[in-house]
Amino acid sequence: MHQTVANDSGLAATALPESFGSVEELEEYMTRPTPALVRDLASVDGDIIILGVAGKMGPTLARMAKRAAPEKRVIGVARFSEPELQAQLESWGVETIRADLLDEAQVNALPKARNVIFMAGMKFGASGNQALTWAMNTHSPALVANAYRDSRIVAFSTGNIYPLMDVLQQGALETTPPEPRGEYAMSCLGRERMFEHFSRVHGTPGRLFRLNYAIDLRYGVLYDLASRIKAGTQIDLSLMGHVNVIWQGDANAQALRCLAHSTEITSPINVSGPETLSVRWLVHELAKRLEVEPRLFGSEATTAWLTNTAQANRLFGYPSVPLTAMLDWTADWVARGEIAYNKPTKFEARSGAF
Repeated sequence: MHQTVANDSGLAATALPESFGSVEELEEYMTRPTPALVRDLASVDGDIIILGVAGKMGPTLARMAKRAAPEKRVIGVARFSEPELQAQLESWGVETIRADLLDEAQVNALPKARNVIFMAGMKFGASGNQALTWAMNTHSPALVANAYRDSRIVAFSTGNIYPLMDVLQQGALETTPPEPRGEYAMSCLGRERMFEHFSRVHGTPGRLFRLNYAIDLRYGVLYDLASRIKAGTQIDLSLMGHVNVIWQGDANAQALRCLAHSTEITSPINVSGPETLSVRWLVHELAKRLEVEPRLFGSEATTAWLTNTAQANRLFGYPSVPLTAMLDWTADWVARGEIAYNKPTKFEARSGAF
């Protein structure tokens, strides 16, 4: 049995699986390129280098890029503390290079691919190691922006750079003035400013990819909620009562498509699902699927970290995977006790401390 929805190309309908029996099935589906992605990558010249490929999203983004543009070199760069990940990427046709992106000589020695996806950064543990957080989130971007001055650069960022928004106002626009809370968000704004500065100095086109929150069945806001529901853990609605989410495959596709939709001077683009979602409603929907009574307390605040994705929806169409499918898949995955990254998103951290 399959569900049928329009994909993000707007050209055809695609069948959605009801569940995933393994990580291999999940990643194969998550990395399928749409016709729109294939078309956009064909329109940009040169190869693709992904800096910081070893994070949660990097491997599936790299595999999707190679599947969408098999004629291009796709190069993944990281320190690769897990050798098996490096081998897996290479089995998918992704070239790999071990490098420290805080080392200027190593950054300058990397292949000068025409297209750069910058995914390196530090979030978790930021509160305990502020100096490294700033180095990873601002110094490394400056090194990369200077070394790749003749490339297109799509740099991952976050909606945490915005102020908390009224939940009735549809979220922050790209023009909303930043108001970061905590050193993590401040350093992420610093990352953006480094890419913006060098873009203005060198005329480097690009995009600042403000994402929140990607959904993979092994982590993400929905996994956090479902695992807590299953464990019988109380969920405090007063911390963050509303969120935006997007399927990780859709987020990866939009990041890669931004290479074809770069601006002459790099500029921000908000990426997430179009809906403002009530956490209370999400909990009840997941609990129904898990056949568990949820334990909720607290009242929702009138503000949350929310973004308005109208610009991305205009460029790319609506995400191909609807919320109902993400809820079904996550509940099924958690109910079966499938593998997880055990890396909570901490989406409820209103103080900005991660």
